[in-house]
Amino acid sequence: MATPTFTSAGAKATKPAQLDQAVFGVAPENHELLKRVYTAYLANGRTNNAVTLKRGEVSGGGRKPWKQKGTGRARFGSTRVPIWRGGGVAFGPTGQENYTLNVNVKAKRLAIRQALSLAANEEKIVIIEDFAVKDGKTSAAAALLAKVGASRKTLVVVDHKSVELTRATANLGDVKLVQATYLNVFDLMNADTIVVTSAALSAISEWLGAESTTAKEETK
Repeated sequence: MATPTFTSAGAKATKPAQLDQAVFGVAPENHELLKRVYTAYLANGRTNNAVTLKRGEVSGGGRKPWKQKGTGRARFGSTRVPIWRGGGVAFGPTGQENYTLNVNVKAKRLAIRQALSLAANEEKIVIIEDFAVKDGKTSAAAALLAKVGASRKTLVVVDHKSVELTRATANLGDVKLVQATYLNVFDLMNADTIVVTSAALSAISEWLGAESTTAKEETK
């Protein structure tokens, strides 16, 4: 596995970053679990805004369009049947659908380890000492990310989200700020560069590493 390096705002590699192999060395045998957790993330964020009207909910159509027999045409009792234009929709969405998919906590965390391991192997991870942005300035955050070589879609991982950091990154369209213990497979898989502070790296190792206890796994 490729070893990322510590970088600072002003210089490139200063020292090798020691990655916890229990977190960053879990290469997936296949991508089945990653896909399941990725799909569940999207499904759980899906809203059910689409609503269609059934036959009985469409206004009009109370009068029989023509008499039952003698016209040579098919028999209809209403102009609001689903096969008529302007009629109801058969089996359409009601707005009450539940699209959520359940994935247990251990499976989610294993998938996060796998995503982090893939990112490390592809050299997407950049470790920095601290993501310090003076006065919450967007220009300062953009300059810092440019100096460490972050490009395109960037995921910034910190140990704690502050008001200043949130304000500094809010207007950067390709940058997302996330707290270490709120990492998810979707963000990791879609990021071109993952910038992690040293404090966040410790938080990730404590959260997902081998030293985490079973009790901690089940309560978080």
